[in-house]
Order: sequence, then C-alpha cells, then structure tokens
Amino acid sequence: MKLDLLAFGVHPDDIELSCSGTLLVEKDRGKNSGIVDLTRGELGTRGTALTRKEESENAAKILGITVRENLEMADGFFSEDEESKKKIITVLRKYEPEIILCNAPDDRHPDHGRSARLVSNAAFLSGLIKIATTDDKGNPQEAWRPKFVFNYIQDLYFKPDFVIDISDYFDKKIEAIKAFKTQFYQTGPGDNEPQTYISSPEFLESIIYRAKMYGKMIGVKYAEGFLSKKMIGINSFEAIIQKST
Repeated sequence: MKLDLLAFGVHPDDIELSCSGTLLVEKDRGKNSGIVDLTRGELGTRGTALTRKEESENAAKILGITVRENLEMADGFFSEDEESKKKIITVLRKYEPEIILCNAPDDRHPDHGRSARLVSNAAFLSGLIKIATTDDKGNPQEAWRPKFVFNYIQDLYFKPDFVIDISDYFDKKIEAIKAFKTQFYQTGPGDNEPQTYISSPEFLESIIYRAKMYGKMIGVKYAEGFLSKKMIGINSFEAIIQKST
C-alpha cells in the first residue's frame, strides 16, 4: 500500500501531540497517511507497553489513519546503527511515502533528537539501490527516497519554517491525545499512577497554547509548526494564507 504521508514517532503519542492535526487535514484532502512508532514506550512512568498499544490503536481510529505499525525498538536505548536504519528503510520501501514527518531535531527527551537523526538518515539511504532489503515475504524491495522530510516541533521551542492551519481539526486532535488515558491529564477519580511532567493539566494546556501561538502567526485559530532543511516552494501567491492586518 502506497502512502502519501508517513509520520514517525519514537514513542506512541508523539504524533498525536505534535502533528496529528496535519494528518487530519491531509486525510480530508484525500491523502493516505500512516504512523510508525519506533518503540512501545515501555519506559514511561505511567501505564505499560500493553496499555500504550491499546491507546495508540484507539488514537489511530480517531485519526482515521490507514496504517499504524510499531517497530519495537528499545525505548531509551535504541541506536543509530545499521540494524535500526534498515528497519526504517524497509518500512519506507514498503509504503513509498512522498512526505515524512519525524521527531524534533533536539528536545527535552533525548530519544526525540536521536529518532529524528535516525529517520532522516534512513530516508536518504533508502534511495540507494545497493542497500538490499526484503519485504515480509522475503521479496527484494526497490529503492525509494521520500521527496521531503519534515521535523515536527515538540517540547522545546523552535521558530517553524512553515505552519499548517489545523483550526477545523483541533478538537479531534485533542480527542486523539486524550486516547492516551494513562499518560495525560484526565478529569475524574481513579488516577493512582505517579504524577509526571506530561500528566499535569498544565502540560495539556501548553499544547493548546502552542497551537494558538502558531495559529496567531498566520491569522488562524490553531496551527502546527514544522522544520525543513530543504527549501519549500509554492505554485503561486494564492497558496499563502492571508493574515488580516
């Protein structure tokens, strides 16, 4: 199955927090999107790998994602080695996405930057015909290189290279985030798990404020920001969102 857009997150919930609004925008425009989680998030203080799996499946249903896979790399300890790169390459050649979204290049959690480098480097290597990989049935895969690799923005602030208006999809984005019930703040009794940086109501509020801030920059209610090493072109000035003065 060929995908138009493939989003990589090192932990289940990275995508929901950072770029799920964009996936919803593209889905509404008829694009096929997928999510690949590198790890099961098994080192997370709250919940378990099993609950994260259930939550990620529920979030994928909310987002209407075509496919979601987990590569089951070691949370906190995966390496930027040949084996890991070939896992990413195999997925890229399987789905042949035109665009990749991946973790922030630097962030509070060290896994995020390491994941960004791993995916970005694998995306380049995936286009080299002398790197051999096989599909699930053992058949040789053809080389494939995505046209673009964009980094979404996570905990640390970056000035985005471009932003995408997600105003019409923001409520659905929050719903997908809240599918991770063990990770984020939920109202009501029964939460006996240890409190963490991301389980506080302030953390969820920061996600909302960030989207509002990026939206304000272009004159819309909510937006998601992205970084690009590659120059982005547009077909005409009509593609530019008009910010009211």
